[in-house]
Amino acid sequence: MKTELTIHGRECLLYECGERPQVLLIQPLGVHERNTIDNEVALISEAVKGPFVMVAMAINDWEAELTPWHDPKLSKRQEVGDHVFETLDYITEHLMPYLFEQFGKLPVVLGGYSLAGLFARWAVSKVECFDAVAAASPSLWIVAWCGFSDAHDISARYVYLSLGEREEFAKNKAIAQVGNNVRWEYDHLQRTIGADNCTLEWNPGNHFQDNDKRLAKAFAWCIRQTPCQSLRMVHQQNNVGGMNWS
Repeated sequence: MKTELTIHGRECLLYECGERPQVLLIQPLGVHERNTIDNEVALISEAVKGPFVMVAMAINDWEAELTPWHDPKLSKRQEVGDHVFETLDYITEHLMPYLFEQFGKLPVVLGGYSLAGLFARWAVSKVECFDAVAAASPSLWIVAWCGFSDAHDISARYVYLSLGEREEFAKNKAIAQVGNNVRWEYDHLQRTIGADNCTLEWNPGNHFQDNDKRLAKAFAWCIRQTPCQSLRMVHQQNNVGGMNWS
């Protein structure tokens, strides 16, 4: 079921897939993604065969609202890098409380594509309220990413990374660093959160190919990790069976 609604002044799309959801998915949604989000959610539902809620929150200024700090090679606009905490505060102070009130305090997966994937990975180094990160083709080529990641602990237990095989061959030399930085990030995550709790998937094509399919795979992987852990804990405590998410 899809519902268009406004939550604390921001337009959102709410998808309820099945009864008694076990996980909440949050995705910053750019204008360019509004034609593909329905298919993305359908692909997630088909992949996991279990109940979840997805909230896609409208992002009107893609660069300004999602970029964690200023990088002149990413944008020459000076305000880019100044508003990311407003986006994070909206999620933690308004969106998540609304979702918890409606559906219960469930595990939360924050995810996105490109700059939204960068934002999701950055966010879990700033707050401790997300269980997993679905970062599809994240813009980890931003200046000083590896230094930031190395200096900040990650609070999420699970992280999914992906990249297109052609992305590191971009003509722009700054963007072409994404391959090295994503490989570095994956190695860093294996050391810090454990090899079983993160993954890196390579997809055919460049950055602008199958965005909805790549992000659906990212969310599906996170769903398989996060609710399973939650249900295993319930089983241990109550000696009852859980749902099969395989």
